[in-house]
Amino acid sequence: MTRIEFLHDAPDKLVAACRLIGELYGQGLRIVVYAPDAQTAQRLDRSLWTQPAISFVPHCAADSPLAGETPVVIASSLDGAAGDAVLINLDGELPPGFARFERLIELVGADEADRLPARERYRFYRDRGYPIESRSLAARDR
Repeated sequence: MTRIEFLHDAPDKLVAACRLIGELYGQGLRIVVYAPDAQTAQRLDRSLWTQPAISFVPHCAADSPLAGETPVVIASSLDGAAGDAVLINLDGELPPGFARFERLIELVGADEADRLPARERYRFYRDRGYPIESRSLAARDR
């Protein structure tokens, strides 16, 4: 069963996403980042070229010919994405097909517009019996 983690109160979701992706990549995990909004996906792609500042995180778009051999894939759709170790959700909606991943990380910003839909997703997972962990990123990202 997919383990769900809510990382909430991120002052800047993209900065938090880059840091998280760098940590997970450092652990040798394959990561799919669900970012259906094209602008968010482009900003994340650009940020991963410079963050974390002391290392490089190999990444590409899910439709790239290199996606199968790249450890971090940015996906606007999860239709063709293989179930992997980690799925990071940067969208405000429930990611389709999340259950084929071992671990789903819901990255939630500090603003109420991001928190409200996250609460709905939390209830969805809880009501279906998924194991959920939750922690704040507020102190960490200051």
